[in-house]
Amino acid sequence: MKIKILSTSDVHGYWYPTNYSKPDDTRPLGLLKAASIINRIRQNSAADDLVITIENGDFIQGSPLTYYAAKIDPQAQAMYMQLTNKIGYDVGILGNHEFNYGIDYLQNCEQNRHYPILAANIQTNSSVIDAPYKIIEHQGLKIAIVGFTTQYIPHWEDPRHIQGWQFDSVVQTAKTLIPQLRKQADIIIVAYHGGFERDLKTNQPTEELTGENEGSQLLQEVPGIDALVTGHQHRSIATKVNGIPVTQPGYQGRYVGEITLELDADNHIIKQNAQLHEVAAAKLDADLQALSSNLEQQVQNWLDQVQGQINGDMIIADPMKARLHNHPYLDFINKVQMAATKTDIAGTALFNNDVPGFGHKVSLRNILTSYPFANTLAVEVITGAEMKAALEQAASYFVVENGQVQVAADFLQPKVQHYNYDIYSGIDYEFDLQQPVGQRVVKLQYHGQDVLPQQELEVTLNCYRAAGNGNYSMFSSDKIIREVQIDMTELISDYFQKHPVVQAVQPTNFTVKY
Repeated sequence: MKIKILSTSDVHGYWYPTNYSKPDDTRPLGLLKAASIINRIRQNSAADDLVITIENGDFIQGSPLTYYAAKIDPQAQAMYMQLTNKIGYDVGILGNHEFNYGIDYLQNCEQNRHYPILAANIQTNSSVIDAPYKIIEHQGLKIAIVGFTTQYIPHWEDPRHIQGWQFDSVVQTAKTLIPQLRKQADIIIVAYHGGFERDLKTNQPTEELTGENEGSQLLQEVPGIDALVTGHQHRSIATKVNGIPVTQPGYQGRYVGEITLELDADNHIIKQNAQLHEVAAAKLDADLQALSSNLEQQVQNWLDQVQGQINGDMIIADPMKARLHNHPYLDFINKVQMAATKTDIAGTALFNNDVPGFGHKVSLRNILTSYPFANTLAVEVITGAEMKAALEQAASYFVVENGQVQVAADFLQPKVQHYNYDIYSGIDYEFDLQQPVGQRVVKLQYHGQDVLPQQELEVTLNCYRAAGNGNYSMFSSDKIIREVQIDMTELISDYFQKHPVVQAVQPTNFTVKY
């Protein structure tokens, strides 16, 4: 007999093979493709095999489709969950982005799911969570599926969205729970919306050990786990760690993870395997396509609504050049942030290398694909020394190799982190990349004057950065003096309502020497 553990993770609302950058865009991704692979594996499995399917979190936020369902059309939210149920997941896990639209929206989504939401390390009175684990019985065998969610959510999320929720360490929870479950179940599967903090071969740390990702420690310190499904880091992983099969099936429905446990007649595991099924060549699931095609067309039509115009060019043709020399699009985003918060210093990031920027006519499609996160804004009072420290952290994004500027390895491995390189408006500054990391800021001025170490500055940041995330420890929630609790998509759209025509200007406040 075989137990096949299938998983998707970090789908972020990408059902169709598109990133929505244009109506006819086609990409090697999407849950409709993943669903056809899941169904094929089910159909090709032997009669006595058990196929378990896990939705591993970050499912209801992250695409124009999910924004439309959350903000525009309540009927779309109901359809979204109807589609979800058609896939036939056995269990679901909460990801950190499940909370972005607030607890009421999350609760509405979860109450319409036909499968339980598992979370063993979350304490709450909310009905969102059904149980810490689920036990499935199959041919006399008991299989426990335990759900965990990254404990780091309070560092990112709006406190109002998680009021009354407590997120505990996955490892500490597992140390108590797994031994108890071993007395009840023959097989234990862990589904964890979190990733690995150490290299899977050398066991060396690959990030600051904050507790955000506990996968490596979990496998080292908690015996009794037979299979581990991970997520959160958007990595593509199928391997064995300490003899335990693990998967992490990418993001946006690009892969279906599969762990296979083969058992003998005495229900002992005699063979293990982990693999990823790439969805690129798969066809769309016909039933899901028939059910969702009208909704997808509604979203496409909505995305093409024009919000404003640009005189000039805000298209991102070269992401590296934009990060090295600043860019009219980034300056525009900072201006939107400053207008919303009434400051004259703001920082933003070019979140990934697929951000298109804005052409002459700016549609909702352009806004949502260029600014894909549901960030709100915060204003912090920081010192000049802290401002310089933030710039030094940003400057560590670059490395010079053979006279060419490249992205430093820490921002590419194990997870791509372009979103942790910030560019500021409202200050004049310069990096010298020939200097050591931590000593690269050679100019920092505000209103034409050198910024003094103890000088106080009001700076606008998105909520993620304002909490100190991305190794920006100089920022913290206790320095926030005011907030704007409207997400950036709406703020950008509102800005165009007030300024229907925006002039593209190449900023000159930032230079890099190398």
